[in-house]
Amino acid sequence: MITLDRAAFRTALPDGGRLLGLDVGTKTIGTALCDAGWSFASPALLVKRTKFTADKARLAEMIAAQHVVGVVIGLPLNLDGSESPRSQSTRAFARNAADLGPILLWDERWSTVAAERALIAQDMSRAKRAERIDNHAAAVILQGAIDALVSA
Repeated sequence: MITLDRAAFRTALPDGGRLLGLDVGTKTIGTALCDAGWSFASPALLVKRTKFTADKARLAEMIAAQHVVGVVIGLPLNLDGSESPRSQSTRAFARNAADLGPILLWDERWSTVAAERALIAQDMSRAKRAERIDNHAAAVILQGAIDALVSA
């Protein structure tokens, strides 16, 4: 199941359980995990993109090891809310990863900006920020989704 509807996603999940957040880029996939009570999201591993089957296998390993019940994938929309070629690429990624579990596509506008600001506030060097930005953006995406799921 792939949806934009948080209520439908929530219905497809058991009560509680960890969620995996993804910030899918062309070179990397930033990942984040939340606790089983859906209180907070934390950056996790950075997956360097190779072939899709290898990337998917790596994510499947993470899902199994962390007992993940659903996946939130950041959907890169234009500022006006319209879709872009990157949005279509992300939708294709989600379709190909649909057997990993229920998938919620979540508006990721401003997630990278928010992650960058948080890392700057931590006085992190530019080089370290470049290494960690995708995972922190995934955490921002996942936090937004779990906040909306809890209030739904």
